Amino acid sequence: MIYCPKLPKYLVFLFLSVTLAADFPILQVFAQSSVQSSIGKGVTFTCNDTETTIKSKNGPKVTVGQTTIYIGYQQVSSQNKDPRIVSFQNGLKKWCRTDYETTNDDGTGYGLLWNGGNVLYGVFSSTGSQPGNDFRRFATGRWLPSYGSGGGPKVAILAKINPDNGSVYYATFLTAKKADDGKTNSLVVTGLLWNGINLTVNADSWWTPRRANTNPMTCSGSSPYKYTGIFIGDLTRVNSASAISCS
Repeated sequence: MIYCPKLPKYLVFLFLSVTLAADFPILQVFAQSSVQSSIGKGVTFTCNDTETTIKSKNGPKVTVGQTTIYIGYQQVSSQNKDPRIVSFQNGLKKWCRTDYETTNDDGTGYGLLWNGGNVLYGVFSSTGSQPGNDFRRFATGRWLPSYGSGGGPKVAILAKINPDNGSVYYATFLTAKKADDGKTNSLVVTGLLWNGINLTVNADSWWTPRRANTNPMTCSGSSPYKYTGIFIGDLTRVNSASAISCS
């Protein structure tokens, strides 16, 4: 007969605490390793294209398991592009969205971040507000609810998306602001990072980047400036914003 002494309760608790603490970093690494991000030049495709055709364009995409999500745009007229996102599973199309922005704004999709679960963000561009359905209907109450004044400079839009069907939960515009007249200036997202709570956005911003309170920074030298904004997950607030050569 093998004798197993009964441990006091406080020793059992200590053993479990040490074990869980030792395992926790491993779980964190595993969770973070599934996060994929892809930012690049927008490519054109339609919802009728096969995955082989879309994949051959070498545009931004994220793949987890047997599912791949692609982002880009469709040239709907000689002077107008509209964003597109499509999801394939085992080579079969699950869904494709054509309704994010259907105005005369020349919009594209050029970035994705996905954790393989329910966290999917898309990056889009806008060159101004036009009558009709665009991302403003998703941006009410978020950090920046619209393109702003002016038109022409290309800005970014961040959108939280349902990976099961492509629906947009909410979105925010991300723009620069001209210090002299307050009109909107260009900003292009170059990278996304997700830590499970916050979304870090790296971007090239032209004169001038916005502070966390959306006011323009004070900058020296020439733009574009290397900009970093840390958003909370629901895109209602920026916890911190910084840019090289700006304050």
